[in-house]
Amino acid sequence: MIKAKVEELKAEIASHVANTREELEAFRLKFISRKGVIPDLFADLKTVAPEGRKEMGLVLNDLKNQAQAKFDELISSLEQHKSKKAAAPIDLTLPAIPDTLGSLHPLSITKKRIVQIFERIGFNVSTGPEIEDDWHNFTALNFPENHPAREMQDTFFIEKNPDIALRTHTSSVQVRVMEQEKPPIRTLSPGRVFRNEAISVRAHCVFHQVEGLYVDKNVSFADLKQTMLYFAKEFFGKIPASG
Repeated sequence: MIKAKVEELKAEIASHVANTREELEAFRLKFISRKGVIPDLFADLKTVAPEGRKEMGLVLNDLKNQAQAKFDELISSLEQHKSKKAAAPIDLTLPAIPDTLGSLHPLSITKKRIVQIFERIGFNVSTGPEIEDDWHNFTALNFPENHPAREMQDTFFIEKNPDIALRTHTSSVQVRVMEQEKPPIRTLSPGRVFRNEAISVRAHCVFHQVEGLYVDKNVSFADLKQTMLYFAKEFFGKIPASG
């Protein structure tokens, strides 16, 4: 009975193939683990006649060694397959796999559209810190010392004397641009700004602002008007003809 089972298991072990870690683990659980079929056969030795137990024990040990050798062979085969797969050359001519997970936030989409429109008429993009000092956020922009924006109820101050605050507008970026560059200047300053507002369905303490700065010779209010008209038509679409 046991000999027949041993021969059956030997054939199964010899022909076993494991192409995945899961299949390898299934082999280990069935043949190698303490709760596998081979330990069960060792437990059945007590049913063998005393004079035949030694011979049957040798047979079972041979089966156990065969199972362990096959397990080691399967591990080596899987590792080699994994290495070959990892070393396979990458075809750089293949098209990229599109990332279809998620989407851009509406604010990011809107900001990108605004920037693209102004870039088409020669504006570049300037950015600056969201934590600003008094000079760039107030003084350089001619905010008098008694201006309401300088009060705690209107501005998020981080430090006092010297005053450091979360910027209340992106005009501070314009100041920094004019400190570092000489005219002509044609730049756009998009970004987050912060005001100490009561949060409601209509207002928030964080909002987004886009400012433009155009400094050059022979620039007039007519240029401002045409720039804003161009932007409005590009962003919202042309006004349909009446009638």
